[in-house]
Amino acid sequence: MSNKVNNDQSGADAWASALDEQAGSGKKAAMNELRDDSMPSSDVNLDVVLDIPVSISMEIGRTKISIRNLLQLNQGSVVELDRLAGEPMDVLVNGTLIARGEVVVVNEKFGIRLTDIISPAERVKKLR
Repeated sequence: MSNKVNNDQSGADAWASALDEQAGSGKKAAMNELRDDSMPSSDVNLDVVLDIPVSISMEIGRTKISIRNLLQLNQGSVVELDRLAGEPMDVLVNGTLIARGEVVVVNEKFGIRLTDIISPAERVKKLR
């Protein structure tokens, strides 16, 4: 048992001396030194994220009503929204606005024709 204690102590001493050596001789790397220049930034492989599912929704408008009025809604009720007729719809991906568009009907199904794409820089600004 005393042999095991000595091995543990010598192992601890080895770690301590290695840490001391590393702390004394190491210099801190700047962020640009950590960059991997072997792969150009334009050749980033996006295949990893292309199959991640996201939720896409189209929003035609919003409104706020009291719970009393909400409970009075029935079939045929009309709810006024904050948008004007003909105004573009918002296209949201995971709740983030990415585009605006207009409603179209194709083969008896509703769709949206994108008329304005929000730039990535504008989307990043809205996240802050």
